[in-house]
Amino acid sequence: MFDNQNFADHESVHMFSDQKSGLRAIIAVHNTARGPAAGGTRLWTYPNTSAALEDALNLSRAMSYKNAMADIPFGGGKAVILRPSGAFDRVALFQAYGRAIESLGGVYCTAEDVGVSTADMEEVRKATAYVGGLDTGAAASGDPSPITAEGVFRGLHVAAKNAFGQASVDGVKIAVQGLGHVGYSLCEKLAGAGARLWVADINEAAVEKAHQELGAHIVSPDEIYGQSVDIFAPCALGGAVNANSIDVIKAKIVGGAANNQLASPEMGQALRDRGVLYCPDYVINGGGIINVAAELSGAYDPDWVDGKLDGLSQTLSEIFTTADAENRPTNEIADSLAEQRIQAAAHR
Repeated sequence: MFDNQNFADHESVHMFSDQKSGLRAIIAVHNTARGPAAGGTRLWTYPNTSAALEDALNLSRAMSYKNAMADIPFGGGKAVILRPSGAFDRVALFQAYGRAIESLGGVYCTAEDVGVSTADMEEVRKATAYVGGLDTGAAASGDPSPITAEGVFRGLHVAAKNAFGQASVDGVKIAVQGLGHVGYSLCEKLAGAGARLWVADINEAAVEKAHQELGAHIVSPDEIYGQSVDIFAPCALGGAVNANSIDVIKAKIVGGAANNQLASPEMGQALRDRGVLYCPDYVINGGGIINVAAELSGAYDPDWVDGKLDGLSQTLSEIFTTADAENRPTNEIADSLAEQRIQAAAHR
């Protein structure tokens, strides 16, 4: 573990197994300098346990940076549940997972991520209080996906102003990869603002819905990268910008809701060399964790959430300005700023 290239000084990594429910889960706690580790839980079919571990470590470190950039009182952590093969009792699985979280005594707080719903989080809550993204309760606000989408929506306006000199996305051509809860909500906002959409997803019903309701053009998942558009918005799984796609992307802006959009940090410089403005993922997609943080405070305040979303947009603008002034890729600037905020909290 300590020699793993993605270990990145994690404070702790926890492995949980429950034979009765079939639970196999990994909770990675990267840093708690700013507060308890907070990050979503992902339910996914991994090819092996090593792949699940790599995902947890990468996502956990990114959550430390995301929470620092969102300026919320939480550190970074992430959890992945290896989806059981065949039929399984979902209620029993997530209640067992809740007991696993509870055993950590508040070190880690969670909410839903890929493959997990608000209903699943309600089952988790039966075993622990360290959970947000709920439909019921005094501070509940439901699925945080629309708030994540709102943050990305605002961030793309900032990027469009920087790259194109326009404060709106009206008439802007945007390719959206992935139409899950966040991706589809983003498309609704973009279409409402006058953007022209090209969409791709393995879920044929989702892309057809986007075509019928939003007038989106449907393209295959393999072709979404090379569309002649202004903005490419990755909203599926990570690694969208990689050695294979980097020379295919024609957009002048890359920014979306997916985590870990760059397959490697070097991709940030590669985008800059090609004149592409990259919106660091953990900055532009921080709306969801802001919403969860408001729930975990015990008294949900929509005005506080809205103010934090404005703060994300301002931070994104500052990153663009600094990157231009120092001629450095935006992901490096964002990493430096996040590390400064985490270190300052550690000193305090």
